[in-house]
Amino acid sequence: MNVYRLLIICLTVLASLIYSASARCQQSSARTTLLAGTDDESTEKGQKKAEEASVRPGINERFLNKDLDVSEWLGRFEIESREVYAQRESVLRECALRPGSAVADVGAGTGFYSRLFANAVGVDGQVYAVDIAPRFLRHISELSRTDGVRNLKTVLCSERSVRLPVNSVDLVFICDAYHHFEFPQSTLGSIHDALRDGGALVVIDFERIPGTSREFILNHVRAGKADFRAEIEAAGFAFEREVAVAGFKENYLLRFRKQSANEGNRENQDR
Repeated sequence: MNVYRLLIICLTVLASLIYSASARCQQSSARTTLLAGTDDESTEKGQKKAEEASVRPGINERFLNKDLDVSEWLGRFEIESREVYAQRESVLRECALRPGSAVADVGAGTGFYSRLFANAVGVDGQVYAVDIAPRFLRHISELSRTDGVRNLKTVLCSERSVRLPVNSVDLVFICDAYHHFEFPQSTLGSIHDALRDGGALVVIDFERIPGTSREFILNHVRAGKADFRAEIEAAGFAFEREVAVAGFKENYLLRFRKQSANEGNRENQDR
């Protein structure tokens, strides 16, 4: 009888130990799951925080309209009273294009600079007309077919990327379009990727000077030249110079260069 009672006691103690061990395992698993969930939430929050916010929501909305009237914009863009159109040959010279070069015209609009570039780089060169407006790109493609231009391709970009292959171009040209970059750092990052090391970035935009500039410019262009230059330099471009273009009164032209990885490392070490 004593042996029987001893056996019962041993079995009871053993069952208690097994139960306690199981409970501890479940608690540990629950804590691990909770911590993992916290890490996932932290990662997701970090990604959302890192995602660039729009600097000018809706600025390109009218260009996304599938019924965009291109003829209206031809009347605005390709007229001699517009500085960047009237001085297009001077601007072309400042771009210093060579036969065989690859060029991206970002914010190509109706494409008059894209066509000039296609002629300048010759049959061995390549021009990408990049725009967010499908109707503008269709117009450019139709003109290219009509005129027999074979070295000009159209690229539909997004609000965050120019959607060009990495290391695919020697020069990126942005005319009166940088202030339309809704997500400038994201877009500049994609431009940086698309440019080859040492490639050039040419930016033309409006002088925004309170008390001097027209009301349209003050209301439409979100920042001045110094701010835009700082944004571009922060994206990994080295400022080279401001070019004085004869006939420019409301516009300016800035030249930048994509730094090579070695140059960027040296600059960081110097700091």
